[in-house]
Amino acid sequence: MPAIPVDPSFGISGGEWAVELGDGGTIVAPGAAEGTAGGDFGSMLADQIGALEKTQTEAAEGARALAAGTASDPTAVIMAVDRARLSMELAGQIRTKAVDAIQDIFHMQV
Repeated sequence: MPAIPVDPSFGISGGEWAVELGDGGTIVAPGAAEGTAGGDFGSMLADQIGALEKTQTEAAEGARALAAGTASDPTAVIMAVDRARLSMELAGQIRTKAVDAIQDIFHMQV
């Protein structure tokens, strides 16, 4: 069975983050500017929710075009819908894990 090519749009691009080491060195994410730290968690979360919404919108538009018969590349539409489905599943799993972690913290005895 031949290998199926991987869609490059599924690639993960990291945000800006940096980890300072005890010896004064710094590890910086690929693509991040040297010596810069990432933004706060809230802005990162808002950016990712915006990206999820954009993915969902693109999939919906593609599905409408496919249903109307105006889609030029049906495989691209199928990939967009599948990407949106997987993104939503990932977001749901992350939400579930975050809620579980918060509940564990609230039930922790001090």
